[in-house]
Formats: sequence, C-alpha cells, structure tokens
Amino acid sequence: MSLRIYFLRHGETEYSKQGAFCGAIDPELTPEGSQMAQAFANAYSKFVWESIYVSPMKRAIATAKPLCDALDLPMKIRDGLREIAYGDWEDREQADVKQNYGQDYIRWLTEPAWNPPTDGETAVQVASRALPVVAEIESSHKDGNVLVVSHKATIRIILCSLMGIDLGRYRDRIDTPAASVSIIKFDVHGPMLEVLGDRSYMPMHLLERAGT
Repeated sequence: MSLRIYFLRHGETEYSKQGAFCGAIDPELTPEGSQMAQAFANAYSKFVWESIYVSPMKRAIATAKPLCDALDLPMKIRDGLREIAYGDWEDREQADVKQNYGQDYIRWLTEPAWNPPTDGETAVQVASRALPVVAEIESSHKDGNVLVVSHKATIRIILCSLMGIDLGRYRDRIDTPAASVSIIKFDVHGPMLEVLGDRSYMPMHLLERAGT
C-alpha cells in the first residue's frame, strides 16, 4: 500500500465566482460552496482516512467540516496551507489591478515564481511554507489516504513542486477549479499525479458552477 494525498480546493466563495483576488482576506463559502463541501463528504466518507490537514482560513475549514463531522476526525490546522497573499491586490478584480499596478501585474504574469503581487507573496515563498506540511505528512503516514484542504494557488504550487514543474508556470500548467480534488501517490519512485482537478462527485447543478 502507498501513501496518497488528496488535495481538495475549498468550495465556492463570492470571490471565486467573480475571479477577484482573494488570498489573505477570509470570506465564507457561498450556499453552493457549502453544498460542494457536503457533496464531497457524501462521496468520500466511505474512504479510510489517516488524517485531515486544513488551512486555517474559514473557507477551507468550512469545506473540511462535513467530512470531519461525518467521520469524527479532527482537523490538523496548518498555517503553511493558507492561500497566497495578494498584498495590495486583495479584494480587487483583474482589470482594476492591471490598470493600477500595471508593471507589477505584467511581471507577475510573466514570472510569478519570483515576482509577487504588489506587497504579496511569490510562488517560491508559498512553496517554502507549504512543502514542509507535505514533508510532515510523508514522515507521519507511510501509507493510506490523507486529505489536504487548501486553496487554488497553494495547491497548484504544491503540485508543481512535487511534479518538477517550474513554479513560474503554476498558473499555466495546473488547474484546480472550486472544490476539485487532485491526488498524488507517493511510491518508491517518488510522487506521481494520479488525478487532477476532479469534480465528478458533484451533482450536476454544482458541477456547472465549479469552473472557477
């Protein structure tokens, strides 16, 4: 048996619906986002879970809660799993950022590994705090299923790091829609991506909303 980490992005928020920058700000799930969390719990409560690691942000905690409640499993809150900080771009839409932070925005689009949003975090900085959580999981769980509930950019950065993909391409190579699941298997040859961005567990009315 091998270790598998299931990376679950949180359910829908108003910001994910709008495509606005939302990192350090901490919105609640929409009603549909809560339904996504419950749908995940309904689909995955029959799995045997070794542990559940969760970002400290409200939207991640609310996404993990239905499964944790169903299984009576505690959340292991890890600060390293929080979303990338967008700095001065928080709570702004892309057109606004492009107009008011033009040069920073262009640099970030071109090479986000080393160029942060204005007064925000680079992808390298996110990796430096998120990957120790993955290392903790690997050292604590040699096999079985572990759930990680986190955020769009953070999950993409982790996946790129594990897959050997340039962090500067995390926005171009990996997609993690709202409440999607990606699975990494850890075996003798290292991490292998088995599933990316799966939402097949959702009922259709939620699946149609889950593209952001």
